Amino acid sequence: MPGGIATGVGSWPGDDIREATATVVGELGDLPHLVELPDRGVGADMVGRASALLVDMRFDTTTRGYRLAVRPGGAARRSRDFLRRDLDTLEEAWETAGLTGTGRTIKVQAVGPLTLAAQVELPLGHRVLTDSGAVRDLSESLAEGLAKHVAEVGKRLGAKVIVQLDEPMLNAVLEGSLVGPSVMNTVRAVPAPEAQHILDTVITAQPGPVLIHSCEEPPALDFLRGTATAGVGFDLATIRTADLDALGELLESGRHLALGLIPTTAPATPVTWRELAEPGVRLMDRLSFPRRRLATQILVTPACGLATTSLDWARKSLTLATEIATAYTDEPEALTFD
Repeated sequence: MPGGIATGVGSWPGDDIREATATVVGELGDLPHLVELPDRGVGADMVGRASALLVDMRFDTTTRGYRLAVRPGGAARRSRDFLRRDLDTLEEAWETAGLTGTGRTIKVQAVGPLTLAAQVELPLGHRVLTDSGAVRDLSESLAEGLAKHVAEVGKRLGAKVIVQLDEPMLNAVLEGSLVGPSVMNTVRAVPAPEAQHILDTVITAQPGPVLIHSCEEPPALDFLRGTATAGVGFDLATIRTADLDALGELLESGRHLALGLIPTTAPATPVTWRELAEPGVRLMDRLSFPRRRLATQILVTPACGLATTSLDWARKSLTLATEIATAYTDEPEALTFD
């Protein structure tokens, strides 16, 4: 996995896939990503999109979200149609930019197996997470389908592919704070070793590096250290002093950190790349690591997905991320702050 570069988290505002893809490919020269447009509705959000990846499993909708279905329903068809259209658009933009066959790197995102099992229901209405056999089947299906997706993207673009697994419900899964169909139906906490095994089922099935991203506060860094992930992405503003040891151990083990440095909504007053770059530099200093690690093990991203922000700020976020990554790569030791 490369370091000292900028990328996005995945989601983007609006429903114009051509505009979104052209912007991301144009702005994120080192690591563009397959765009997600949840504003398009059912089948385009993070969980619904997974239905297009699963092997021999499909979703349909309920009043609460998604449910495993015996046969493909409307949600599954929409999900597959969206993904097919998105890949066609990406391939076209990749070719227009002269990147086809160059071996450049692209990032694709998918909901992680723990969040997926927490969000999707069994046919009778309980979360998949309540049935260990169903969790196993779902994670294995995701692992196989995602690997096929990665292979297709790599072949169509002539590119290397990095996978990002999104786990926004990781803490709730580990803490047992989820509820069932009613508040009286609790969902057990999944023990860390079991949850790590579920994640690793998907991670180790992929042909390339996998990054786990979570916008939760705080991110479950100690837990993630015990997985096979090549890197961890999070909002740097959520990091506490108690998290520093885990961050240091992740870096010492050779893994990457995708630091969410750019806010997901436009600040009330304009900000510069230098202001936003400072927390990442200070982190290296607090960890007593040489700043050159910013160029080798750090990726720069928005704090979380950009689906709910304005198009203007989404574009500005990518520009700022690229400027910060350039500063981290060029002369990180020379960076000073007032």
